[in-house]
Parts: sequence; C-alpha cells; structure tokens
Amino acid sequence: MTQDSFRPFETHLDQERALAILRGATDGADDGELFLERRRSEALVLDDGRIRNASYDASEGFGLRAVRGEVAGYAHSTHLTEAALVRAAETARLAVGDGGGVLADPPARTNRHLYAETDPMGDAGFGVKIETLREIDAFARALDPRVVQVSATLAASLQEVYILRPEGGLMTDIRPMARLNVSVIVEQGGRRESGGAGGGGRVGLTGLIERGHWEETAREALRIALVNLESVPAPAGVMDVALGNGWPGVLLHEAVGHGLEGDFNRKQSSAFAGLMGQQVAAKGVTILDDGTIPDRRGSLTFDDEGTPSGKNVLIEDGVLVGYMQDRQNARLMGVEPTGNGRRESYAHIPMPRMTNTYMLGGDAAPEEIVAEVRDGIYAVGFGGGQVDITNGKFVFSCTEAYRVQNGKIGAPVKGATLIGDGPTAMKRVRAIGNDMKLDPGIGNCGKAGQWVPVGVGQPTLLVGGLTVGGSAA
Repeated sequence: MTQDSFRPFETHLDQERALAILRGATDGADDGELFLERRRSEALVLDDGRIRNASYDASEGFGLRAVRGEVAGYAHSTHLTEAALVRAAETARLAVGDGGGVLADPPARTNRHLYAETDPMGDAGFGVKIETLREIDAFARALDPRVVQVSATLAASLQEVYILRPEGGLMTDIRPMARLNVSVIVEQGGRRESGGAGGGGRVGLTGLIERGHWEETAREALRIALVNLESVPAPAGVMDVALGNGWPGVLLHEAVGHGLEGDFNRKQSSAFAGLMGQQVAAKGVTILDDGTIPDRRGSLTFDDEGTPSGKNVLIEDGVLVGYMQDRQNARLMGVEPTGNGRRESYAHIPMPRMTNTYMLGGDAAPEEIVAEVRDGIYAVGFGGGQVDITNGKFVFSCTEAYRVQNGKIGAPVKGATLIGDGPTAMKRVRAIGNDMKLDPGIGNCGKAGQWVPVGVGQPTLLVGGLTVGGSAA
C-alpha cells in the first residue's frame, strides 16, 4: 500500500469514541453502521493527438446510518471529526424514534481477499502514462489510412473503506480499479463511423499499459469502426435475434437483473415480484450474481455494509430461486443478506445492487445457434439501454450487429435497437451456447442516482420474437 494509507482511527477519530457515538445513534434500532471512505482517482484522456484532460481527484468522508423497520436515517460529512460525527448521529437517530428494535446479527467475517492491495495510480509515472497514450494514438493511425481520429483514456482509482459496526466489529477493504479505453473514428467517401474497445478491473495499470495489450485493444476498436463503415440500414420488425457472448450480457443485466433486486420485490414493484419458485425463463436458463470472482470490476471482498460477497443463484433452470439482498431488505423479507448492499460513496445510503451478473453456458455451438436464424439479426455489441422495472420492458441500441438470413451472416447493420421485456425474452430463449464469457470490464450501473462498477456475461443465445427497431421496414 501507499505510505499515506487511510487510517481514520489513527489520524482523525478515536475509535472508542466513534463506537460510543454510533451505539447511541443505533440504540433501539434494527441495524446501522459507520462507513468511512477515502477515494483517490485519476484520468488521462488523449483526443485527436492532444492531451484533452488530466485530472486527479481525492475525497474522504463518513456516512452514519440507523435503521428501524423500513425507515433509515442517514447523515454524512466530509469532516472526519468527533463534532461532525455527533451531529450525524443526532440526525440519523431521528429515524429510530423511541426505539424498541433489536439489533440484527452482525455480518459474518471473512479472511478472503479478491484483489491485491495495490495502488494502480502508482504503477507508472505521469510521463509513462502520457507516452503510452501517444503511442496508442500513433499506432491506431498507422493501422489504416482511413483513421481520422483517435481517443484513448487511462483511468485508475483506489477506494479505502472502513466499516464500524455497533457491536464493535471493524472491517477494512482496499479496492483498486483500473481501465483503458480506445475509440477510433474512420472516414471513407465522406462517411464517418466509430468503434471502441477497452476494459480493466480491480487490478493495477501495469498489464493495461503493456504494448501487447493496448495494441490488441486498438485493433479491436478499429475493427468495429470498419465494420460499421460497411453497415446498411437495419431491418425492423419482430424477428429472431442471436446475441453474442460476453458484453451482450448487459441486456440480461438490465432486462432481468434489476428486477431481481430485493427492494423492488419487497415493494411489489418488480415484474418478478411474487414469482419465487415459479418458471420465469426457459428451461436451461441459469442466472447468477457473483461478487466473488477475483479481480473483476464488479467484485467485492465484502459489500458496503460488511457482508461478504456471495455467488448467488437467481434463476436456476428457468425457475426463480433468489433475489439480491442488502441487510435491510433481507430482514424485512425474512431471508439472509446476499452481499449485495452497495453504495456509490460515503455520501450515499446502501441498497440492493448487482455485482457480476451472468448466465451459465449450455451445450450448443455458437455457429449452430446462428445457423438456426432464418430471418433476423446477430447482435454482438451494445451501447446504452433503458428498462422499466415495473414491467421489465427494455430498449437497447446495438453498436455491432449483422443481418442473418437462412442461417448465413450477412452485412453489418446500423441503427438496430432491441425492444422487449425481460420476463418474456427469458421465456423465449431457444438455444444456449457453450461459450459463456464475462465482459472485458467496462460496466457501470445506475440506480436511484447512484453509480457503481459491475460486470456482466453470457454465452451466445438465440432469443425468438424480439422486436427490432431499425431504419428499414
């Protein structure tokens, strides 16, 4: 770790006094904690041959929570002082009222470490990072004369977390994150198209700035851009859709994952509410949320309430068997927390969130799945998407997709969107590939104004009867 490691109970607060204040705030409550955090991050962006942005940010603070029933009192501050902590405790205490609650059992402890206690920002000097970005720019331009613009980003962060529980338990976690992204714009005959690639995880920067890695990333960005340069207008209508493996799992994340978060189901606002034990997807569909995969972007040694992350089965062979839970929703629903209590920062209250959500593979060869498509598309890249949790309806834009007719992959298509609803789409899965893959480490998830890093994954799938919105009838 770095020499200036964050030790709030050595440099800012007395641990015994902080514990006494926390206990006063949670006396008569069902649950609560003191969450302390320091986060440092940097981002370097080279765009069109020039360094467009070089930023460094640092923040630290605490959030104190007291929970009773469905109500949570929460207060936070950037001042790690006893006075600020006392004021926060007084505010959070308002949610407890006259008390009467019994403190829930504390989270289980874990000695597991899913990522190294490393500072990615210290893996290379500023000059090395700048030179790497310039080399990426020069390399990508030299690959093809049609390249007219290159953008490359190196980003790294380190989050240091301390969670103090009313019982006196103290948990600490050091969470690295690093990422490299490259985007390319190509031009031919007055037409411009773009492509992007990248990834990372809870790792250092060293592997990402190795020449072999960033060359492969730049080539992939260029490949996608050149594919799009040859694209034709997408068809429109209801048709079969083959989905590629890996990142296309983002559709699964949006269309199904959010609907399986505990709070939406406790409040009966999810399309999956009340369906526990029922068939909600086709036979063979098994979906997990797994925060225990080493070094993955969505993984956590323990969540932001102190619960060790889990490998949680949500749908098994098409049957709904579990939801993702934080401590509050789990208690109110009479089940165990699953390690999915997450928050964006000390300034945010935790809630049930996904970690790495993916579908297990089947036994079909990917080429056989595509060969089954009589008239449809093969979608292997996605951009933004939206979902309505109450009914599971989703809309997704494709960044790389191909026309498929009579089992043959044809021209790439531009402007394709996939429209449907999660429960129906999962019941229409007709084939599951044997090539399950996780995404390269690029996912971010938004919920109630909070953003957290996540992972997705899936094998190649065949889904029947999706609505494709395009630009050609």
